[in-house]
Amino acid sequence: MTDLIVKCTDNNAVRIAAQKLRVGDVIAIPTDTVYGLACNANNHEAIRHLYDIKGRNESKPVAICVPTINDLRHWSKASHLQNDLLEKLLPGAVTIVLRRSKNLDNPYLNNGIEKIGIRIPKFEFIQRVSEVCEFPIALTSANRSSEKSTLQIGEFKSLWPHLGIVFDGGQLGITEEQRAASTVIDLSEPGRYSIIRNGIAVCRTVNVVKEFGLIEDNL
Repeated sequence: MTDLIVKCTDNNAVRIAAQKLRVGDVIAIPTDTVYGLACNANNHEAIRHLYDIKGRNESKPVAICVPTINDLRHWSKASHLQNDLLEKLLPGAVTIVLRRSKNLDNPYLNNGIEKIGIRIPKFEFIQRVSEVCEFPIALTSANRSSEKSTLQIGEFKSLWPHLGIVFDGGQLGITEEQRAASTVIDLSEPGRYSIIRNGIAVCRTVNVVKEFGLIEDNL
């Protein structure tokens, strides 16, 4: 079982993570908020395995992780959003919900849902992994559905046997507020925003979008 755990500081950690994702494994990886379960978002079987491990209803969407704003634009419809706005929000503890583009065509990824949540975490390890992958990384918190999110790998030890590998980035955050995970904001409508989940960055996120003249959609 100890072979399953790799420190993020290991010189080969990024290469190992990318290899595991390419062959369809589900891995555990630290982010700038909580530990996440990750897999190749374009791999049908990997997505199904991710849902099985999570114990998640397949009607509930998962987000994707990408390395750059250009990648965000490739996998979603974001032509109505200024680069200046996106650069103020990302990278960071924010998930931006947009309509998916034709490039994101895995039917098992949020089947029947036209929108996708996209993250660019402000955490060096997952950034480096996503940079060397030629595909978006599906990402959800490393815990069973309805259980609390996790800040260190021992908190999701029951999931280890189902994972291809676990990357240990140490303790993430020192407060329970960190478990609130990323702020989720819907920016799919031009000129409007809607907060789907407050998360840990809601105040800053709302201030940024208001700075760019976006109006809250209360519908």
